[in-house]
Amino acid sequence: MLPAVLSASFMTLFDFNVVNVAAPALQHDLHTGEAALQMVVGGYAFTYAAGMVIGGRLGDQVGRRRMFLVGITTFAIASLLCGLAQSPGQLVAARLLQGLTGAMMVPQVLALINSVFPVPERPRAMSWFGVTLALGAIAGQVLGGMLVQADLFGLSWRAIFLINVPISVAAVIATARLLPRQLRGGSRHRFDVLGALGIAGSLGLVLVPLTLGREQGWPAWIFALMAAAVPVFAATLWWEHRHTEPVLDLRLFSSRAFAVGLPATATFMMFFNSFFLILTVFWQGGLKLSALGAGLAYLPLGVVFGLVSLVGRGAVTRLGARAVPVGSLIVAVGLIGLAVVLHVLRGDITVGWLLPGTSIVGLGSGVAYLSLISSVLTNVEPSRAGAAAGVLNTTQQFAAATGVAVLGSAFFASLGSGAGPAAYARSTELYMYLALICVLATAALAAFAHRPATRSGPATVAG
Repeated sequence: MLPAVLSASFMTLFDFNVVNVAAPALQHDLHTGEAALQMVVGGYAFTYAAGMVIGGRLGDQVGRRRMFLVGITTFAIASLLCGLAQSPGQLVAARLLQGLTGAMMVPQVLALINSVFPVPERPRAMSWFGVTLALGAIAGQVLGGMLVQADLFGLSWRAIFLINVPISVAAVIATARLLPRQLRGGSRHRFDVLGALGIAGSLGLVLVPLTLGREQGWPAWIFALMAAAVPVFAATLWWEHRHTEPVLDLRLFSSRAFAVGLPATATFMMFFNSFFLILTVFWQGGLKLSALGAGLAYLPLGVVFGLVSLVGRGAVTRLGARAVPVGSLIVAVGLIGLAVVLHVLRGDITVGWLLPGTSIVGLGSGVAYLSLISSVLTNVEPSRAGAAAGVLNTTQQFAAATGVAVLGSAFFASLGSGAGPAAYARSTELYMYLALICVLATAALAAFAHRPATRSGPATVAG
């Protein structure tokens, strides 16, 4: 059952990264303009993030098995539509649908792991979840580059979307046979439509401007839209507090591990996703690597991340609550090492000099990330597992988009136009220090989230 369920996480992460590799082919074949290309990438991220909380809540209400099957089936249809698109408009519409259908199935993955697997087996399942994340991120760069470059059957960029169809069909068959049928919804209340619209609207008012802001030169209307998100979200919270079955279950935040773990996850994802973007730009723009070469340069990081998730889970488990701060500090060491190498070598740097630092980043990320996810969900009741996973996934996607926009803007502002290898190295060094701030914030927040509570009164002894 686990490989069938994890295929959803693999495909959505693969599709999140693969479009960067296929961008030149898209521009050539469909005559895709810059704005449409941004929407191909950012539109997917928006509907994916905005739909997460809704998808998780629907899983709790109508059943996780049913929502997973609906999600993965419609994701296959959306992927097929992406592969068959004949114009930029058709591709953008299909990508919006693909992100939304991905949001229907992905929250069920963590919810299923936390509700189906017995407690002793969950660390092993989460380890394979970590391996899947590493494979999805690396495959988006490497496999995506190979598919586009190979031009199988003359499909060019279409192959990166069509490959989802057979994977989804196999996952639907396996899931229908293996996933327990008793995973039904725990509630029969009416769906909270206003809450869903409020969450999607407030996220859209931030994510869309963040996606378009840098290319538009950050005009005033960008900041006006982001400011409008504040009252919309405040009104949504007021409504959710009054609703008997809200999309955003505010009772989840009564747990300190959840309430503080979410900001820790956000700061980590601001670093993690932007790290891939900045290194890809540096390798292709500064060092003139091909898309496939840049993807292959990620292999050491991905291999180390996957090995830590799978082989090192015992050591990570023994670290307990210390795993996230320890992993974050290991990442910090890697980032400082990369910054030093970039500062010393500047324009004379090669990929080989960066691989030890990226491997250390992969090691620390493998230690920190899965422990961070597990700790956020550790005290969540099974009946709210879908809603909690949806909030967690939305936080991750929102933070990832914010990190790419904010840290990416600092990088590009430092880089300027007509830059050579030395300028790329200087701007990438600046990024490493900004990412370091995010990682240290993660360590501090994670340490606070699991700080022992102060007890008053007579001590009790468990018998």
